[in-house]
Amino acid sequence: MDFRRRTFIGAAGLAFTGWDRDWHRLRLSGRLVLPGDPDYDVQRRPFNTLYEQRRPAAIALCATEDDVARCLEHASRERLPVAARSGRHSYAGYSVPEGGLVVDLAALAGVRPGREAVVGAGTSMIELYERLGAAGRLLPGGTCRSVGIGGLALGGGISVVARAYGLTCDHLVGARVVTPDGCLRRVDAEHDPDLFWALRGGGGGNFGVVTSFRFGTAPARDLVPFVLITPPGAEVDVFGAWQEWLADLPDELWTACRLEMGRPPSALVSGCWVGTPEGLAPWLDRFAAKVPVLSRDVRPMDYLTAMRHFAGCLDGCPPVEGNRFVASSRVLRGPVDPATAVRLVDRPRSGAILFDSFGGAIARVRPDATAFPHRDASASAQIFVDATGVAEAEARRELAEVRDGLGASGGYVNYIDPEMPDWRAAYYGRNHARLHRVARRYDPDRVLAFPQAV
Repeated sequence: MDFRRRTFIGAAGLAFTGWDRDWHRLRLSGRLVLPGDPDYDVQRRPFNTLYEQRRPAAIALCATEDDVARCLEHASRERLPVAARSGRHSYAGYSVPEGGLVVDLAALAGVRPGREAVVGAGTSMIELYERLGAAGRLLPGGTCRSVGIGGLALGGGISVVARAYGLTCDHLVGARVVTPDGCLRRVDAEHDPDLFWALRGGGGGNFGVVTSFRFGTAPARDLVPFVLITPPGAEVDVFGAWQEWLADLPDELWTACRLEMGRPPSALVSGCWVGTPEGLAPWLDRFAAKVPVLSRDVRPMDYLTAMRHFAGCLDGCPPVEGNRFVASSRVLRGPVDPATAVRLVDRPRSGAILFDSFGGAIARVRPDATAFPHRDASASAQIFVDATGVAEAEARRELAEVRDGLGASGGYVNYIDPEMPDWRAAYYGRNHARLHRVARRYDPDRVLAFPQAV
């Protein structure tokens, strides 16, 4: 047996020593994919193709919780970088550690619907909605169909019904977690309560590997997605009016404003109403009184159809294709100057700022009741810059101009940015100190270390 020693430089900048022929000790019920295997390049590819050059030492396609435990024990013993992967959507590519072990949870998928739904950590958003919707149940979650529930819920979970129902993490009532010591823990408000607190907004990959979640669900209700078309050239007025509109919205109304990069830039206002079109109409009238609206596309739907609509799956889900991009975020606690925001997107690069409304049920949870700190925010700003055909450094320079030019602070950890200034305060605020203590308790040897680990 050839046991040549190999040193890996992990994502945290630490040197890890592993054995390139020692994988026989990792006996899995699932399958271990190694460099040279026919599907290695497919299995290692992240959604953000900016990081498609990363080459993990192995990818464990876990079939059971025991597989997950064996992976963490092996990584700890061999000092290998290790990361869990649910939907491959880490904006910074952290779920594909260079020279490390990917703990792939895709096979640990599935949904058992009910007032308390049990959801496997590898479940995608569209799988979740199909199963819950068919059972007449609702859980707030993301709109990207291939995002995994694991990463989304652990970072918070923004939703088109979040103002009415709160964040995804607000519905978490329990989880099964494999901690870096290989121990399977059943975590809830009474068992490992500090860890349970941290799992609700503390970010993925910090404390252990969640294999399944228990979420409280609500009865599914009819929804009304809508889009408002405004005049070209009115972007400053549109974004200003949208921010003013947020102040008095009822919980049933969630809305987004997208400022699209270009020359000229453009603005689009959209949203979702929990209820009937008749109840929505007066609120759309209020916005139209502030800025001209050329047309309203209002589409009442049942819950499942609406989730398919937002996921782009009304006529079947198209294949998932990755993109090369850089991304960041800011959290708005006061108004952003509309002229400044529009100036920031007035550039030839493809990209956008997507503002999502907060408030409502999100704001009725104390900032320290869960690890998610941004309860007093009026909106979040998700910032994308297309990096196709351009050097990463140039794309990041433009991203930083937009991020820092907004004049807002804070950030949403699920839009993680490897160059976010003062990221601990930005993502976690005053909750970071407690999160750090929880991480040190459950991962004292920093088995799950990565550059922005708490």
